[in-house]
Order: sequence, then C-alpha cells, then structure tokens
Amino acid sequence: MHPDIPTTEVTAREAALDLLLSRHSPWPLTEPAPSAADLKLVFDAAMRAPDHGQLRPWRFITIRGDARVKLGEVYAQAARERDPGSDGERFRIKAMAAPMIIAVVAHPTVPHKVPVGEQELSVAAAAMNMLNALHMLGWGGFWATGPNSYDRRVYKALGVGDAERLLGFLYAGTPKEPSQPPSRMASEPFVTEWTGAVGEAPAV
Repeated sequence: MHPDIPTTEVTAREAALDLLLSRHSPWPLTEPAPSAADLKLVFDAAMRAPDHGQLRPWRFITIRGDARVKLGEVYAQAARERDPGSDGERFRIKAMAAPMIIAVVAHPTVPHKVPVGEQELSVAAAAMNMLNALHMLGWGGFWATGPNSYDRRVYKALGVGDAERLLGFLYAGTPKEPSQPPSRMASEPFVTEWTGAVGEAPAV
C-alpha cells in the first residue's frame, strides 16, 4: 500500500483489492438481473476506463426479457446462413444464458490522431471495468464472443453501424449456484524486466 494512504482508508482499499483478485466468470446465470441503480454504477465504472483523447469511443446496448428470445433467433438465423448444417438451437440457448446481456460496441472517432486500435482498447478496458463492478456489487458476469460477434447480420439486427465494431457481449445476472473462484495463478511467470540492453531477450 502506498505510504501516503491514510490509515483510515487502508482496510477499505485492501478489501476492494481482495474483491478484485477474486473476480471470475460464474456460469450459468439466472434471475434476477442487476437492479437499475446497480446497472448505473456499472456503466459509471465504464466511464473511468483509460481513454486517450477522452473520445468515449464506446456505446452499450442492453438486452433483456423477451428481447433475448429475439436475439436468439438472430443468432440462429445467422448461424444457419454461415453454415446450413449449423445447430441453430445452440445459439438460441446461448442468448438465454443470463437475464441480461450487454452488447459492447466500439464507436470510434475517425479520422482522429488516436488510432482506431487504441480506441478499441479503451472500449475493452471499459468492458473490464463493468465486469469488475458487477462482481463488486455481488452480481455474476462473463464476457462472450464467438462467431456472432463478428457477423454483420447480427450487427444489422442490433443497429451496429458499418464503422463500428462489436467487441462481444457481457452476460449479467445471479450465479445459479455459489461458485468459488479458481485458484489464483502465479503472475511471476508472465513478468519480465528490461534492464536497458538493446535487443535483450526477456527470460521466460
């Protein structure tokens, strides 16, 4: 903990970090979905993502209730058009895997000195903030992609424009059963230090 943090804040900050380190992706999720008040906090957390140029290059589409059934139909039809032998039912079921789905859309400003790739990284960071907020508020959440995240037929159904990109779907709800996060993976094998030697190969 930074030495300048007041001692009165240390316990709360440590508790928040413990929560962050316990985040995982529980499956399946069921009712209820996040409340309106909690959902606002989740979207507020998205606004705190790193954002070069303060472009706010994101937008989010909430899908719940019977709209999930419609989304499942869109998924299934797109799957059949990609592959006539595809099991469309599998995609219908996927749309019902949580009481709420949030489509994460990159809405870049172009042209701009901040490259589109950087803007999309900001959107991904916003989505991660949302997952962290869901977890800290006691909800379950997971991020799903797959072929429907890249299918222009799905884009059209959701009103995603040609200049936009769908980065996936956040599923939100209540874990059907209490779940424990997986054991924490050691971070050391993934961290190296560059000591200044040009061309130095990092140890792995």
